[in-house]
Amino acid sequence: MTSPSESPNTLYDTTFVGDGEMATLMRSHDWSNTPLGPVENWPQSLRTLVSTMLASRFAQVVFWGEDYIQLYNDALIPTFGANHPKALGQHPGAIWAEVWDNQVKPLLEGVRTTGEAFFAEDQLFPLLRFGYLEEVYITFCYSPIWDETGKISGIFCTETETTQQVIGQRRLTMLRELATAGAGAKTLQSACLAATDALNPYDIPFALFYQVNGGLAERVAECGLSADCLAAPSEINLTERSASWSLVDVLQSREPLLITDVVDRFGSFPVEPWGESPQSAFILPILSSNKEAVECLLVAGISPRLQFNPEYRSFLELVGQQVESSIATARSYEEERKRAEVRCTPLSRQFS
Repeated sequence: MTSPSESPNTLYDTTFVGDGEMATLMRSHDWSNTPLGPVENWPQSLRTLVSTMLASRFAQVVFWGEDYIQLYNDALIPTFGANHPKALGQHPGAIWAEVWDNQVKPLLEGVRTTGEAFFAEDQLFPLLRFGYLEEVYITFCYSPIWDETGKISGIFCTETETTQQVIGQRRLTMLRELATAGAGAKTLQSACLAATDALNPYDIPFALFYQVNGGLAERVAECGLSADCLAAPSEINLTERSASWSLVDVLQSREPLLITDVVDRFGSFPVEPWGESPQSAFILPILSSNKEAVECLLVAGISPRLQFNPEYRSFLELVGQQVESSIATARSYEEERKRAEVRCTPLSRQFS
């Protein structure tokens, strides 16, 4: 409760300190229409904690009361995405319904019941922030808030989103495994098969490798899809623009192509690890060692839980380059084997 000497303006200025976005928003918010009630009725512990949080540059949120009404600072705005600013003063279950019952609620209630803080590193939270269920990783700590009466009245959370670090490390690991897997390939097909064993489904939920043979693209390897899936035809005519994959466009331009209407083309086909159907795919040309011809075409599915941004594109291009290197090594082996066979063949047979 506020003291009689404190005016409403002074109270708001000392509670919602600073000129940041959240401080400004909190000063204009109608708290009387929330379970917290008017600011003048807030306990001093809550007002002090909010002012401290708003001054911090770490992403922080306060969950107050039995309804865990949330108040957060500027640094946490990116985590809320399109749920900001409506998340302010709301029950977290109304904002994060996708993770409330199974993840967030049990953790908050556990801290409230035991009085012990909870810490987790790189915890996966599938969040609905930008219109699709997103793969998000967060390192965070939930700590109990003791009020003036000695009761736990809320939970204080400091967090850092680590999505980019987790995904970046995962992709580096995959690229290393891809290089190792393709090192011993002896043919184009074995190089492609080795690649399918190294691809992780979180970043590439499915992949199709097509060898170019004149006017025909023949599937030589696949992963993530059954061989009889409509999205995985065994052959594609390269003399016409097929309705399946636009391989002829990539073959002619020799440039990668993003396909965004995968479900419209093939219908829904849920794949691992999320059991969801990819909406998009990226087609990459795999060039010969002399860069004069397209030897293979890679159709890489894009995760339905990740945004296809420049980093994702660069990663897939590195995958294509690694496969290209493995195929070039396999071709060199084939050529050396043929030369060895010629050297071992008697002259009478070579000219017969």
